[in-house]
Amino acid sequence: MTEVPDSGKVALITGGSRGIGYGVAEALVARGDRVCLTGRGADALADAVARLGGDRAIAVAGKAHDEAHQAAAVERVMEVFGRVDFLVNNAGTNPVYGPLAELDLGVARKVYETNVISALGFAQQTYRAWQKENGGAIVNIASVAGLSPSPFIGAYGMSKAAMVNLTLQLAHEFAPSVRVNTIAPAVVKTRFAEPLYEGREAEAAAAYPLARLGMPEDIGGAAAFLTSDQSDWITGQTLVVDGGLFLNAGVH
Repeated sequence: MTEVPDSGKVALITGGSRGIGYGVAEALVARGDRVCLTGRGADALADAVARLGGDRAIAVAGKAHDEAHQAAAVERVMEVFGRVDFLVNNAGTNPVYGPLAELDLGVARKVYETNVISALGFAQQTYRAWQKENGGAIVNIASVAGLSPSPFIGAYGMSKAAMVNLTLQLAHEFAPSVRVNTIAPAVVKTRFAEPLYEGREAEAAAAYPLARLGMPEDIGGAAAFLTSDQSDWITGQTLVVDGGLFLNAGVH
């Protein structure tokens, strides 16, 4: 196997031990970046680092909404790699399914803490530590649920809509040194999304013009683009990666 040259760039990826986060890590490591992964499970993170390569990846375990963890993760990546060019805010939760009329408000607060406030916290940390003076890019992982009604996952959709607006705010405030964009995937085949397709994948995929659900590498490719020089004039945008799902909007 041909060794990939070191790009000299470093990314911090939250929720990076599996699923979309790991797919993003694979894409960035494949082009020569080094990565720091965060997540709750130390064992899962250690496995992810081993698969990516110990010379290319490190990990810091902790809860995304914990400010001390945010600071520790950024401090660690700066200590090991000396820079943090890219932040990918992928950590998220969706502990509840059902109508908003029956939503426990405490659960709603937890969803916002993990999906939105943590993203802001990590953005503040990476901006102060490196990006403000040296430039870089932030990619927030939102969802098509934040762009249209999603009654079964309403709390999650609300939080992802907030993330889209957070992207706009940060893109405006952090310019011109830092570009900030969002990826809004439809259903991607991950453990996180299993309740949306498990036992009915063919039926779920039938709603997509491209006739399949997403894979983590689909989002990895989009994140690689949004952190590359090819996207150097793109900021404040939401890139929908949905297999054509929105093409069917309004068709019954």
